[in-house]
Amino acid sequence: MKIKLITIAILTMCSTTVIAQNRYFPPKGDWEKKQPSELKANPLRLKEAVDFAIDSESNADKNLKLAHYQSAFGREPFGYPIGPMKNRGSATGLVIYKGYVIVEWGDPLRVDLTFSVAKSILSTTVGLAVDQGLINSEKDLVYPYMAPIIPYIPHRMQMNKADHVDTEDVIDLFSTEHNKKITWEHLLRQTSDWEGTLWGKPDWADRPQGNSSAWLDRDRDEPGTVYKYNDTRVNVLALAAMNVWRKPLPVILKELVMDKIGASSTWRWTGYENSFVLIDGQIMQAVSGGSHWGGGMFISAYDQARFGYLTMNKGNWDGEQIISESWISKSLSPTPAQTNYGFMNYFLNTDKKEIPSAPESAFFHLGAGTNMIYVDPENDLVIVTRWIENSKKAELVKMVLEAIGK
Repeated sequence: MKIKLITIAILTMCSTTVIAQNRYFPPKGDWEKKQPSELKANPLRLKEAVDFAIDSESNADKNLKLAHYQSAFGREPFGYPIGPMKNRGSATGLVIYKGYVIVEWGDPLRVDLTFSVAKSILSTTVGLAVDQGLINSEKDLVYPYMAPIIPYIPHRMQMNKADHVDTEDVIDLFSTEHNKKITWEHLLRQTSDWEGTLWGKPDWADRPQGNSSAWLDRDRDEPGTVYKYNDTRVNVLALAAMNVWRKPLPVILKELVMDKIGASSTWRWTGYENSFVLIDGQIMQAVSGGSHWGGGMFISAYDQARFGYLTMNKGNWDGEQIISESWISKSLSPTPAQTNYGFMNYFLNTDKKEIPSAPESAFFHLGAGTNMIYVDPENDLVIVTRWIENSKKAELVKMVLEAIGK
């Protein structure tokens, strides 16, 4: 039995190596382009798709701070931004087919916020912690992994100590009876119903629902039973992950992912003005998993495409397993309480509801804007589209699929 299992493992590794050797992976600073006709794609239909993407540009203001206050986010309780924002560019995108760039539009080298696509990047850092044994399993409770978190508050040194004698000096994310029941997987699937306030943003203030009189004392849902998209809880995951790594997450991402896939040096992952903590005597900023309140991932379309290409290749890049294949598989497994959602922010095409023209195996990393990295292993296709109206993203995918004859 042992010999058989070893043989299967060797064959699996050999298969992965052969696939990697036969596939093009772009080196740092360059991504080979091919004419659509070289890959039997229809250039005229592809141009129609690009024109559609440009014509379907979001009508939100390019000043993202102004756009924030004009949206529902700006009208939430405590809805003001606390992280950096940047005026966005125009509609931009890339189509990667069979590993090669067959068309691009806008300015794909421009660095812009990618909003909640950052959640997929955040979940990757958790997956890497599982791969390296820092987290035994995503099904583990988070509470036992948490050391006291000490916020970095410079002005406190100038305060009269008696003024905050009753104030806790540490952040304890999982001290309540409810929060102690939360696993890493609950946070990854946005089914934790974590309760509390982090960085001045209460959990109930994010996309508040129902009667405001019940926001503070409503009954809590059992972790794992109810899906609720909530950026305060995403930021809880980011802080918990940094507490496990004992390093800033951008450092982990750069060393273990972005450098290895040839990403540029232009991306930046930030947190908030008040999201600094002390770990091992070092001041570290906890990042945000989106740009709901500013901050998050600043990145180019080309670097987005590299991340999408990595996930399409099941975490493998040119023969090196950057993210374990098992983690990618878990990320693509449906959440029972929300079957079109995997691990944040892997959106699934369950029952072809989101993108009817695409295979059910396709998935996409999605953020406001709209920012989308569409990943289609079945058709060997990655599409990056930025600043497109959300209602138009499915039509764009359909047009690209038609252009490549699918």
